[in-house]
Amino acid sequence: MAMPGTANMAAGDIAITNINMIISVRRIPKKDVAAVLGKFPQSFSRMLKPGYPWSFADMAKVSDYLGVSLNDLTDPNLTPAKALEYAYDDWCIYQLAKELKRPKKEIALFAKRAMNYKNLFDSESKLMRGKQKDGKFAPEFSPLKWGGDFTEGNSWHYSWSVFHDPQGLIDLMGGKEMFVTMLDSVFSVPPIFDDSYYGQVIHEIREMTVMNMGNYAHGNQPIQHMIYLYDYAGQPWKAQYWLREVMNRMYTAGPDGYCGDEDNGQTSAWYVFSALGFYPVCPGTDEYILGAPLFKKATLHFENGKNLVITASDNSDTNRYVDEMRVNGTVYTKNYLKHNELLQGGTIDFKMTDRPNMQRGTQESDLPYSFSKDEKVK
Repeated sequence: MAMPGTANMAAGDIAITNINMIISVRRIPKKDVAAVLGKFPQSFSRMLKPGYPWSFADMAKVSDYLGVSLNDLTDPNLTPAKALEYAYDDWCIYQLAKELKRPKKEIALFAKRAMNYKNLFDSESKLMRGKQKDGKFAPEFSPLKWGGDFTEGNSWHYSWSVFHDPQGLIDLMGGKEMFVTMLDSVFSVPPIFDDSYYGQVIHEIREMTVMNMGNYAHGNQPIQHMIYLYDYAGQPWKAQYWLREVMNRMYTAGPDGYCGDEDNGQTSAWYVFSALGFYPVCPGTDEYILGAPLFKKATLHFENGKNLVITASDNSDTNRYVDEMRVNGTVYTKNYLKHNELLQGGTIDFKMTDRPNMQRGTQESDLPYSFSKDEKVK
């Protein structure tokens, strides 16, 4: 039996309605996913074929193998939140299609759809905004309204959900300076809210107001990568400041040590990565975006037997800024680290200071991957 409501949908559209499957796929190394889908070449071909209604049986072949569940998402609400996630999911499918050496036409289809986040950008507010069925922006818009268009959040939280193409978002906002101003605004806008969609103050809203960091709502996952986006605009020192604020203020060893939902380990995983000094903003790339370590020393023991030693001997609550960074003894200015390079082991040494180094990590060559910049997408 075909999935309800999908008889006239392209197979790729059906694939991305199964958000549980796609999210799982994008977290698994590409070579492993390629090996999985290689076992079902006929099903994958049909998934990519326009007009084919992918059946539950076809989906189950892949999803059962990956250990994920099928999910029929037919809720007409929350569409901007879905659309932003789906643009990233399409980028993940694009990467997978390249790995599987699919025809250029199929690869181009998902490359194009990965840019669909642009359709929701409102140039007046410089934020993401819901649309009506006729394609026009909904007439009533408040970036402080929770729910409706945005799942358990508001436009200030979801507008940054362009994991695969921050440079494209920078361009939409008018350049790096305006982009940084908008990032700054998340913390400067008071923690006020509109809860009319829910008719009550849900716990995610309460957590935001209690933490009192403007409209930054770390207690729910959609915004947790946002601080790292300063790196894409060439101002990593701002990421270093706010990351330390979040780690100090929103995580404790007490009974109330989490500032909100754990949700499958994401909130604690954010802390573990951030405390080490880097974080995977865009799974599907091989990059970890740099912040600053919380500890003076940490050692990672890899399955290949190699060790990575991270040191920051001058680290303290006041010395939260990276003045200099060396990887295996060589000065390193980039705002990201590569996965395979980390697996080789070695040393990463941070020289910490109490003043931001506004010369480090500012060059175009220092900036992390963005789809429209690094793959010349039109």
